[in-house]
Amino acid sequence: MTTVILVKKDGKTAMASDGQVTLADTIIKKNARKVRKIYNGKVLVGFAGSTADAFALLSRFESKIEEFQGNLERAVVELSKDWRTDKILRHLEALLIAADSSNAFLVSGKGDVISTDEGVLAIGSGGMFALAAARALLKHTNLQAKQIAEEALKIASEICIYTNSEIILEEI
Repeated sequence: MTTVILVKKDGKTAMASDGQVTLADTIIKKNARKVRKIYNGKVLVGFAGSTADAFALLSRFESKIEEFQGNLERAVVELSKDWRTDKILRHLEALLIAADSSNAFLVSGKGDVISTDEGVLAIGSGGMFALAAARALLKHTNLQAKQIAEEALKIASEICIYTNSEIILEEI
């Protein structure tokens, strides 16, 4: 359970996550890092889901982005193909958001590769709360991408019990 939000605005891409790790209904860690810069700082990636599954997915994605020399769209499509066809990957319970300066995609184990029309993507237990807040902030404020991501996550943390306010934020 977690919340990850991506916001693209004015040539900037920001991704933020909370830091809470839960085991059933118990908080076991408050400052986990679920958002990272990879590929020489050119790609942002955030993940939600079962911890081991999320790390397995992240590792596989890092291999794909290297294999396709930073071509984000190709890397997420190939990851999605593998995820659907590989016997082990097929059982992973995780979601991934990946972005570079031009594109952003949400990748699921069902074969979904979803891009954003409005510059916002979100995953995790508080994802829809953060998504709604970010959409409103994009429409009705002049905040920058990183400010919108942070404020949207704060709002989600006030609603979702599996999301805390220990925010990790990255921007490219």
